[in-house]
Amino acid sequence: MHHANHFYGHAHVMAKYAGLKYPPRIWGYLQHGWNILDGFAYATPFVDGMSKFVWSDGVRRRGWSMGLRNYHVIGSPWLYLLKVYPDLARPAEDATGTIFYPFHGWEGQHVLGDHGRIVASINEHEQGPITVCLYWNEYRNPDIRKVYEQAGFRVITHGYRGLYWRETDEDFLLKQLTEIRKHKRVASNRLSSAVLYGASLGLQPGVYGDPMVLQNEHPSFGGQARIRRMWPEMNEPFVPLDVAREFTDTELGTAHLACPEEIRELFRWN
Repeated sequence: MHHANHFYGHAHVMAKYAGLKYPPRIWGYLQHGWNILDGFAYATPFVDGMSKFVWSDGVRRRGWSMGLRNYHVIGSPWLYLLKVYPDLARPAEDATGTIFYPFHGWEGQHVLGDHGRIVASINEHEQGPITVCLYWNEYRNPDIRKVYEQAGFRVITHGYRGLYWRETDEDFLLKQLTEIRKHKRVASNRLSSAVLYGASLGLQPGVYGDPMVLQNEHPSFGGQARIRRMWPEMNEPFVPLDVAREFTDTELGTAHLACPEEIRELFRWN
């Protein structure tokens, strides 16, 4: 099993959906985040003949244009999570305020930018109570946390996504679902998986503020400029929910969900 299949507890979510207590080896590569290229991290060392399980047909088409094959479009693990926990698949009755996800780095790349400018942007566009969810990479930095805490924001993290099969928080995605549904709005300084997740629950999304820069970001993805050029309607402080839902349904792969038996067959879990 490629170690990225475990990120955010995705393999565990898929196992629960398929009726298993623990995920066996997935024979292939599972897309782990919203992706504007072939569905995977740059230079992923694919093994010939192994399946690529992706969220949307757009990802499959881009992969095919690059000469990649063996794609299966199955939708995102987030949608399967909503099937596993149907009672959580809508906002809470007492939902309030905004949950904001600053763009983040990871073990190999850090984000370069001014968190103070993000705070100023949030104050400009939001009125209700604010929850700022930092990725573990930024959350463990007290100086970054302090910027948001001193602004009066509630600061949280969903946990550690895991790396090379170690320290994976199996409930990462469930924690994210539990937090998102407590809010009426979801926002970020970049269009991202979290924005799509919130919109899928009916939260009103927004994308605004300093997009920041990922250290040594590879140009093959086209960067933030490409995202804004391709989806300008999704890069606004207040995105109409009907526009967001159409985009979200397409990118998360709502029309491509497989039944539990199909997942067991595709992943070779039978």
